[in-house]
Amino acid sequence: MFGSFRKPRIETDRLIMRLPQHGDYRAWVGLRDGSAAFLQPWEPAWASDHLSRKSFTNRVYWAQRSQSQGTALALFVTRKTDGQLLGAITLDNIRRGPSQSATLGYWIGQPHARQGYMREAIVALSHHAFRRLDLSRLEAACLEENAASRGLLEKAGFKYEGVAQSYLQIAGRWRNHVLYAMLRSDRRGKVEG
Repeated sequence: MFGSFRKPRIETDRLIMRLPQHGDYRAWVGLRDGSAAFLQPWEPAWASDHLSRKSFTNRVYWAQRSQSQGTALALFVTRKTDGQLLGAITLDNIRRGPSQSATLGYWIGQPHARQGYMREAIVALSHHAFRRLDLSRLEAACLEENAASRGLLEKAGFKYEGVAQSYLQIAGRWRNHVLYAMLRSDRRGKVEG
């Protein structure tokens, strides 16, 4: 629950999703650096200090602070069997009041891509968002030509909603993005229990 000191932990058959910790730095920098060519075409341009320990420490503090304030939930996706870092998933821009919505973002390291890990993470985090956080709508966006991400969102139950012009700066250029959403009331987004 937001506003408490309880650290969120979401488990699936193969995954554990949890807040990043300072001790994750080596695994994180190794995975990000080793996957740079795979990730950078789809992400905002990396700052010159993106892989520095200071930058990572700031990410850890941001994740903790955002979770306690209820504005975001930034989780590392780890494999249950050995604790290996696979990627990360975030509910950001959590809006309360009449909106009850959030924006979903994610990345996975190249060695772990296309093995169903991120789909499993998205389904579990969506369930958590609707059941535990009482959100009504999740939104996600990706580049129009990112067929892998589009397919992932659709397989996880998100529905295509349209195109946002000049939505985000990716690799230093303003780029159009396709928009997807999942609603708690939607049959594919509905959570049982």
